[in-house]
Amino acid sequence: MHEGILADLETGKHIALVSDAGTPGVSDPGVLLVARAREAGALVEAVPGASALTAAFSISGIIGNGFVFIGFVPHKKGRQTFFKEIAEEERPVIFYESPHRIIKTLTSLAEILTPKQNKGDEGLPIDWKVIVARELTKMFEEVVEGTPEEVLEYFTLNPDKVRGEFVVMVT
Repeated sequence: MHEGILADLETGKHIALVSDAGTPGVSDPGVLLVARAREAGALVEAVPGASALTAAFSISGIIGNGFVFIGFVPHKKGRQTFFKEIAEEERPVIFYESPHRIIKTLTSLAEILTPKQNKGDEGLPIDWKVIVARELTKMFEEVVEGTPEEVLEYFTLNPDKVRGEFVVMVT
């Protein structure tokens, strides 16, 4: 089924995911389609909703039905503790950040989030994934995904994109 939908997306068709189980992609099997579409390079956009948190998670492609939302990053006191707690969390962590501090936050993530131990059969280290959703449901909506270093590099090289509201997801 996914292949037919992905083929339609490749031809330029627009497809809406609607669920009778609440927000698609949040505790919903629709997340599998969203993840496959994102992996295939399809543009996945959020539909305006009650919060940027829910909209961002629903289009992130993060598989699983649990996450930790921790509001905004502390301005000064407690920043290092904040990022160390993210590194210790097993569930995806979601938080908001302002354009004035997004580069500083991405720099901290790149410094603190070293490859984590894989709990799979091989036990090899795996990279963290950071997904930044910016200006959701607006004209300049954008989702940037990669390692902490890759996302930091993107926003450093594209300072015109450092504006608007940011939802940062770490997994």
